[in-house]
Amino acid sequence: MRTSYDQIAGQSAERLAALSDGIFGVAMTLLLLELRVPAREVIHSEGDLRHALVLLAPQLLVYLMSFITLGMFWVGQQTQLNYLARSDRDLTWIHMAFLFGVTIMPFSTRFLVEFVVFRTAIVAYWVNILILGVALYFSWGYATRAKLVKEEVPKEVPAAICRRILVAQSLYGLAALLCVFSTYWSIAFIVLVQLNYAVGLRWPRRG
Repeated sequence: MRTSYDQIAGQSAERLAALSDGIFGVAMTLLLLELRVPAREVIHSEGDLRHALVLLAPQLLVYLMSFITLGMFWVGQQTQLNYLARSDRDLTWIHMAFLFGVTIMPFSTRFLVEFVVFRTAIVAYWVNILILGVALYFSWGYATRAKLVKEEVPKEVPAAICRRILVAQSLYGLAALLCVFSTYWSIAFIVLVQLNYAVGLRWPRRG
């Protein structure tokens, strides 16, 4: 029986994870490289320097937000990869689409910093997050349907992963809608969502 190239391509989940780690590392580094220190010629006193740092605060907030965003999606992808017995060609390309979303995050972040008062900048940033979320959702759905997941994975895990993605994307969508009132409301809500997921808050249950 003849074996096609598509049947044997992209089967290593470990290599996919290694590539992902490298791309995430580069994207997170590029976020930092986009920060610009105040121009030396406009600083003449301690007061000027402190004022310049205050003006940088909004940029730092947006870059921190993006760093946490990438960190969260790295955790999400690694969680999925850890449950895979193997990969295949189609799953690899779905993750390539996911990694494309990772590589454009520095651009989306800079775009938001430069045009923070415009709704279009918030929408562009949200679309970037949406690309990441949709790719992760479809990658897990495909992996389970193609039986690429380890057999010993607890039965409640697939539903938990899907639920986490859907809830997070719903919250990000709500954040994008808030730009109708103010782009700063959108940013503040995204930061709250990020802190919730990064810190892992657990609300007490009644009963």
